[in-house]
Amino acid sequence: MPPWRRLLAMLNWRPVYDIEQETEQLRIRSLESEKRTKQLESEFELRELERDRRLKLLKIENKRLAELESRLDALLLNADSSSQTPPATGSN
Repeated sequence: MPPWRRLLAMLNWRPVYDIEQETEQLRIRSLESEKRTKQLESEFELRELERDRRLKLLKIENKRLAELESRLDALLLNADSSSQTPPATGSN
């Protein structure tokens, strides 16, 4: 056996070990990335639900305000048509 091979054997160096370690690190990073992606998706879905809820509430409020506005317009129209001009006084 050549001297460098004996030295490597003595150190118990395995080129596959480095590859195994890198593969394990990549697997761990991949799992962390998947976990973070799922977390972000959940947060996004919660924000969408909250946005939809607020939008629904705003639509209800807009409808209520439109009804109140139409009632107010009707009251103002009724008040204008029923109001009479005050009689003229002869104070000249």
